[in-house]
Amino acid sequence: MFENALLIDAAGQPTQRHHQAFSQDWDRIKEWSDSIYMPYTVTPIGKGLRPASDMYSASVGRIDITRFCYGIPVTVGECSPEAGNILVLTTIRGNGRHSLADGSVVNTAAGETFVADCSRTDYFVEFDEDHLQLNLTVPHQLVADHSQQWYGMVPDDRLWQFKCSIGGIGSSWLALMDYVVRAVAESPEALSRERLGVRVQELMTAQLLEEWAAQAGLELAVGVDSAEPVYVRTAEDYIDTFARSVPTASEIAVAAGVSIRALTAGFRRYRDTTPSRLLRERRLTGVRSELLLADERTVSDIANSWGYVNLGMFAANFRKRFGELPSQTRLRA
Repeated sequence: MFENALLIDAAGQPTQRHHQAFSQDWDRIKEWSDSIYMPYTVTPIGKGLRPASDMYSASVGRIDITRFCYGIPVTVGECSPEAGNILVLTTIRGNGRHSLADGSVVNTAAGETFVADCSRTDYFVEFDEDHLQLNLTVPHQLVADHSQQWYGMVPDDRLWQFKCSIGGIGSSWLALMDYVVRAVAESPEALSRERLGVRVQELMTAQLLEEWAAQAGLELAVGVDSAEPVYVRTAEDYIDTFARSVPTASEIAVAAGVSIRALTAGFRRYRDTTPSRLLRERRLTGVRSELLLADERTVSDIANSWGYVNLGMFAANFRKRFGELPSQTRLRA
């Protein structure tokens, strides 16, 4: 199915970009693989063997997709957890022997896929001399953010430390990989940078998470539709507490424990708004409440205390929201 993956473009011509191609130089191979995957060790199975590596890559959003082989039998292990990456390895040709925590192995033949989160667990694999892989390098945080966004929770190590095979011949996962490589052939630049790439990345992440969780015996969707995620309420509380100091989107996201993208998506789904709109609403209603108090402060004093510097813009926003100028509201105090 993937014999020509990343090798030719939509017109059937050899790919001119996104690859390093053939190499027998261990240093060059290591430099490439360390940058695409993560630092790890590789050991030939046998003496005096020279690699005959095939190296092609492209990007789909934040996910790297690679066509890769060593051309000789090797053992791969000691993957760097600091890189924070999940490996999703689909065999095109040959065989991979992937080690599990209990000492057993999972063999992946052509069309079969193996998943291991190298940021959370050790990973070792042996490839035979005929092996050829179509691999994904997926940031752990990308999958965690997706789970938080859509299920209101981030799985624990029951998922992240669970190594398993997914998909297989005739599976929707393999069909998705076929679509992805065809899309790369047609529009590699769009997939790496534009909105299409983000949408395809989301589809890949969603499918990966669903199939992985199913193999691990985790039900991600339990109770999701009954209440908003904890991080949404946490962000709301933070905005209510610190609205006067006008926190940035990054500060709100850090307080909630998710990325800005996940936070914004969560607010849209469960509150039909965004964190910035909620913050603006809290500040305007806060100013209005204090304008209605009978004290000696001026409109400027109250507006400044809520972080407003441009009073003309503040007055315009206030009038748009409440139908009157701040000074008119103040006169009713």
